[in-house]
Amino acid sequence: MTMIQAVIRPEKEQEVIDSLEKSGIYGYTRQSVFGRGRQRGIQVGPVRYEEMAKVWLMIVAEDEKSDRVIDAIKVAATTGNPGDGKIFVSRLAEARTIRK
Repeated sequence: MTMIQAVIRPEKEQEVIDSLEKSGIYGYTRQSVFGRGRQRGIQVGPVRYEEMAKVWLMIVAEDEKSDRVIDAIKVAATTGNPGDGKIFVSRLAEARTIRK
């Protein structure tokens, strides 16, 4: 299994979710977060924003579906500007359901 975590722009959230669903991926965990990347925030006039609002998505998928998940996120989340986000991919040793 593979865990795919993506940090994306909040305004792209619904597009990414729609893209995942079109790819047959329905399960995810979503959280609103704040952070910054290499740009260390942004300057808008005299105001400097050190941290930006982002959405963090976590998806666990079978290995054979991981490329489909990554492609769906990349296509839907891209604006072509700095701050589009990051995708983190890691192997997952095990996942267990809590219910009996």
